[in-house]
Amino acid sequence: MHQLYEDYLFSQGCLVADSDTTEANAAEALLALAHYANIRITAHAELANLHMLEVAARNLGCNVPQPFYRGFPKTARKLAPEQLLFDQLSHYITTYGRGDFSQAGHSLFEESYERVAFAENAQPKLYAIITKQEADERLARMAKGFLASTRPLSDANFALLARYLRDQDAVPSYCASKDTACRLLLSLRDPNLASLLVLPDVIRLLEWMLESSYADTRLNKLNLKNRDRKLLTAVLDRLFERGAFSTMACLEKRRTWCGLLHHLHYRPRCDAAREFCHAVRTHQERSAYAEFERLMAGGRVIEAADALRASKGQTAVLRNLCYLLSRCSNGDEVSHILQAATTTNKIALVQLIQHLYLHYGSRPRTFRFVHLNKMRRHAETELEQSHRKSQLDANVSMQALLFFGDALAKSCFGTLGKVYADRSLRSIALPLQEAASQGGVGTLPRGSRLPLPTGKKLRAFVYWELVDDIDLSCIGLDEKGTATEFSWRTMAGMQSAGITYSGDQTSGYHGGSEYFDVDLPAFRGQYPECRYLVFCANVYSYGTFASCTCRAGYMLRDTDDTGEVFEPKTVQSSFTVNCGSSMAHLFALDLIENAFVWLNVAENGYRSVAGTGNMAFLLDYMSITNAMNLYEFACLLASKTVSTLQEADVVFSDAEVDLHEGQEQIHSYDTARIFELLNA
Repeated sequence: MHQLYEDYLFSQGCLVADSDTTEANAAEALLALAHYANIRITAHAELANLHMLEVAARNLGCNVPQPFYRGFPKTARKLAPEQLLFDQLSHYITTYGRGDFSQAGHSLFEESYERVAFAENAQPKLYAIITKQEADERLARMAKGFLASTRPLSDANFALLARYLRDQDAVPSYCASKDTACRLLLSLRDPNLASLLVLPDVIRLLEWMLESSYADTRLNKLNLKNRDRKLLTAVLDRLFERGAFSTMACLEKRRTWCGLLHHLHYRPRCDAAREFCHAVRTHQERSAYAEFERLMAGGRVIEAADALRASKGQTAVLRNLCYLLSRCSNGDEVSHILQAATTTNKIALVQLIQHLYLHYGSRPRTFRFVHLNKMRRHAETELEQSHRKSQLDANVSMQALLFFGDALAKSCFGTLGKVYADRSLRSIALPLQEAASQGGVGTLPRGSRLPLPTGKKLRAFVYWELVDDIDLSCIGLDEKGTATEFSWRTMAGMQSAGITYSGDQTSGYHGGSEYFDVDLPAFRGQYPECRYLVFCANVYSYGTFASCTCRAGYMLRDTDDTGEVFEPKTVQSSFTVNCGSSMAHLFALDLIENAFVWLNVAENGYRSVAGTGNMAFLLDYMSITNAMNLYEFACLLASKTVSTLQEADVVFSDAEVDLHEGQEQIHSYDTARIFELLNA
């Protein structure tokens, strides 16, 4: 089985059986899994094999480089700030000064330290062994769920889907996301996949082509290879033959279309193609958005909404909903706009509810856009805030929230039969904004919260190869987003029982690692102004995560930890950071509620140092489950909610459950299945 499939199934709590397993091999494998990773097999233990240990080691961490302070955290705390600083400077002189990354860097002052055998009380990881047939069924459901998602897939999920379709030699007849369809067409190089697109999507296809294959992504400076020109020409011919286009829908990108047609030396092969090329090149028609803005400028809000819906579809009205509502002058206009935006699309409705809940207050807003799976953001300045015209009245916001909440309830009702939902899923977010995320063990939808056990400290880690230096940083945020930096630049004078840093190791292509230890009670006492701690990783040595090998995650360790610095038995999450940028926000700690908050945000750009930008936008993710969560969504889907497991048709829970025949269990990490339900 391909490694991508093994890793995906491992992240879903499954190991795949091998037909060559013997009783002796099974016993040895079970002992090895328990000893190395504290994995307990809950089903089909007789099918265990030693290859499963390789899968676990690959996903939970193997051959992890030592940190700068090998006795971390105790030896690091014993050193004076001057010693810590001198260690750092001497290491930099060797690496960045002399350009010598051949050896892992270690402290000049650290005393020898001998660890005792691992003796911590680690929570067992529960895994089930499944057969090859069961694995194939799960992968088929995964592909169905990913194709059903109207939201763009993360790089990890897309790689999995593309590999599956290639191995199955399958051409999907349906794909809900245009981004996914464009990426599949480019990955599989099959013009027949143009059946998943309409003509305006060709510009998006061109953007993905430039992003994946060319260093220069400017649409006005095209220099495509012949094979890419032929592919785009074949796609255009198929779309024109199908009549899958509206000229008006393409006119707001008229200049890009003219440049593309000229670069391809495109020759129309049918009347529809000739009419389109003539309309684009002669500038005789107004674009849909030009007409929309003309009506809005004249205060004709209802006409503007109706014209936009007629020319660009209901999705365009939803995208401009707050703009339209902010220009309404009376209740009748508000009601008309809400009716014009009526939809049964569950994802769109959930996003509207979250948007209205989080973003429309008096505080400055941060606008986030995910384009080509990279998040771009803009923080509203004081001048922009003072001139803001799209601020919604509190009554209008509440009216819209109630309207779309009712629409979501009607759209969801009866999708499933009798549902039992574990109340702990109130802290799990829905997977709506995962395009800019990484994938791996223990990852959850952005904004999900997990309770942190008492008596444990959190050890965040990052380790890498094929790059000189990656930094792990920690940023404290107060309720207003004001930041306090804990990083290689500041930690020489900030080491304490509350927060300890392992040192800034660089060792080039042989790999390096960095760690933070945080003891929440001690940290709260020392920094009472901090509400959240955000962990970030950034490529310091000028590159992107896509061009190296990097994994990040966290462990839960005893306060007085034993064993190695990196201990797979205590790993709660380990995921690959592979975004095409140099900055990733990993996760956060809520210091008041003693909770872990998933962020997993790849930010567009090439910042080589953390803590230099405004991070207040991350506060929105800290309360996203208050707007909508997996528990509430599960209850909305039910034709009837039940209070016992036995009477349920579908069980939403992460607990170990004995299912009877015909019952289905949905876990918080079953992303593909949740995608399917969101798009049902």
